[in-house]
Amino acid sequence: MSFFSLPAHCLRKARTRYGLAAALLLAGHAATAQTAPGAPANAWHGKPCAVVLTYDDAIDADLDNAIPALDSLKLRGTFYLIGAAPVVAKRLPEWRRAAQRGHELGNHALVHPCDGSLPGRGFVTPDNDLSKYTVGRAVAEIRATNTLLQAIDGKTARTFAFPCGDRQIGGVNFYDQLKGDFVAARGVAPGLQTPGQVDLANVECYGINGQDGKYLVDLVKQAQKSRTLLVFLFHGVGGGHPLNVDLAAHRQLLRYLKAHEREIDVAPLVEEAEIIQAYQKSGPARK
Repeated sequence: MSFFSLPAHCLRKARTRYGLAAALLLAGHAATAQTAPGAPANAWHGKPCAVVLTYDDAIDADLDNAIPALDSLKLRGTFYLIGAAPVVAKRLPEWRRAAQRGHELGNHALVHPCDGSLPGRGFVTPDNDLSKYTVGRAVAEIRATNTLLQAIDGKTARTFAFPCGDRQIGGVNFYDQLKGDFVAARGVAPGLQTPGQVDLANVECYGINGQDGKYLVDLVKQAQKSRTLLVFLFHGVGGGHPLNVDLAAHRQLLRYLKAHEREIDVAPLVEEAEIIQAYQKSGPARK
């Protein structure tokens, strides 16, 4: 079985990264997602809040289900491609057309390396064990993936997503050497933040696995109330991945976003990160 079809990997990610956030999300944030102190009004392209839809791992369901659903409502998302994933090579013209329609092709590393030294990481092979990498190797593979992505979409500005949420090699944050290569990097921890609160080296997001449409829409309503950035993390949409969202739930979310597009800025992460970057350079200190 290839790395790209390992269900154990995906199921472990669900348990270790997303399960707790899913269980505690509304309870934890209902009390804290009031309008944040110092939250700027209409920061996101003149709108009160922003929503980013991200999709990981470069799978067929991205091209078969997610992108057509977004395109039907003229919404755009960020798709994090694993450089060596078979679906990238086999369907490269479709990825190019997606980029031409305004979707971001983000960088999810060359072979999706994860730290095999952590508990429950039996799915990690010697070839993609981040704990056996040097920082130099990780940086080189990620930059090689950037070269591939630029050959597909012709763009130089994009964002990165940490595979398995792992950020360190031997206690060193390898992304420190890549900050000049990306506008931002997306992590896996949940959170709703104002432009001044966002850490562009570890943007917070909500991993989705099996939640219904109401849950997804309620998250958006929290972002609207608190005037914050909300980033969704999807894998399978309507199948194709052990971490999955039902087509109907995904459609319900997209329709809500479309119906409220005057109040919600829906754009790829690279565009929202550029807004945050400019705000943090010229605006008030982070709070």
